[in-house]
Amino acid sequence: MRVGSKRFPESYVLAELFACAARGEGATVEHRRGLGGTAVVYRALEEGAIDLYPEYTGTVAETITHTARADIASLRAALAPRGIGVSEPLGFENTYALATPRPVSERLGLVRVSDLGAHRGLRVGLSHEFMGRADGWKGLTTTYAIAFDDVRGMDHAVAYEALAAGSIDVMDVYTTDAKIARMGLTVLRDDRRFFPPYEAVFLYRLDRAARDPRLAASLARLAGKVDARRMASANARTEIDGVPDAQAGAELFSEIEGGAAPGRAAVVRPGFWRGSFAAVAQHGPRHAMLVGVSLALSTFVGVPLGVLARTRRRLGAAVMAVSGLVQTIPSLALFCFFVPVLGIGPLPALAALFLYGLLPVVRNTHAGLVSIPAPTLEAATAIGLSPRERMRHVELPLAARTILAGVKTSAIVGVGTATIAAFVGAGGLGEPISTGLSLNDTQMILHGAVPAALFALLVQALFAVVERLIVPRALRA
Repeated sequence: MRVGSKRFPESYVLAELFACAARGEGATVEHRRGLGGTAVVYRALEEGAIDLYPEYTGTVAETITHTARADIASLRAALAPRGIGVSEPLGFENTYALATPRPVSERLGLVRVSDLGAHRGLRVGLSHEFMGRADGWKGLTTTYAIAFDDVRGMDHAVAYEALAAGSIDVMDVYTTDAKIARMGLTVLRDDRRFFPPYEAVFLYRLDRAARDPRLAASLARLAGKVDARRMASANARTEIDGVPDAQAGAELFSEIEGGAAPGRAAVVRPGFWRGSFAAVAQHGPRHAMLVGVSLALSTFVGVPLGVLARTRRRLGAAVMAVSGLVQTIPSLALFCFFVPVLGIGPLPALAALFLYGLLPVVRNTHAGLVSIPAPTLEAATAIGLSPRERMRHVELPLAARTILAGVKTSAIVGVGTATIAAFVGAGGLGEPISTGLSLNDTQMILHGAVPAALFALLVQALFAVVERLIVPRALRA
């Protein structure tokens, strides 16, 4: 079975909780961790890339079914024609809320969301998904008739750090977030009942459940067993104690099964270099594949396009413009653009990396060819070479150093850009970076970032060797 999760700690833990239950039923489980936001993970479910993932009823109603009712029966009726089922509730709600540091709430008398109306000058930091949802910031400000002068979008984990540093005064939280109690935050009461119920459930593929009764049996073992206290405690194990989400999920499963809960032993984290080597061993091959395949595609397509831009100027101008236009698209947006067509995994990542790698190759191929002195070209023509022979035997060899520089630039940029592939389920060294961002764990982020930087240096060194082998001695600097 393949269980997916969204990119935040509670989703990781719930996916691991299901994995424990399914293994107890004799199933083999793969956890596809941190695939992205709701749209990406649900798309993966629809396409069969995963079999189930944890979700919340309010999110299903708002983002997926677009219905006013968020009760289980209504959601099942709406999703069944799509081949998607909804499990029984796990036993807790994780709704949105607004929170402030206790000193701020005590100083301003903030208890309810409606109390914010008198304090327009408060600085607000919100997760991007909350800002864009109708059942998020837009609807909340309309319902409560509140407005603020300073509202910023940021990653959810970063918002907690900004709140602790005093950079913002209000943020959106999930009510089972472990950091609420740790930081002593005041959660403002939703006195106008704006937020719908957000019961935790699993969305699953009905065809997989029909083929494998162990899926339904595993979900039945979890139904109604996870209350808010247990979930918050499990979240604290990952966010505060620093245990792996797999361990937190296993501890939670032991607790709800009534067995002996594992001891809360101190977590021994691997050293920086040991953790980095482990990240390279686990994610390095996938990262190298993404960079290598996309670079090969960019080179095999980009060099002919550069030649075309040199020989046919009007068409070449269009080629240069289009390849340059791709560079203006934000990286994550381009990766996600291909998800509806290619699904999640390596394919959308390879497509995006291929397009990003085109411009340096095309531009340098064109630049290398147009920089060849006219007398050299005239001499080649004078000895009877056809245009094709002249291109093959004279122009391309003379432009080889410039072309290779473009390929090298494409490769180095690709090493860095490929870290974003983790956000569409393609893996690579972006995996520890993505997980570290969701947990606000700097060391985990560096476990992916440092190897990626070293990988880029290695690529640069390899191209120095290739240049000596390919570029004629007389053309080297």
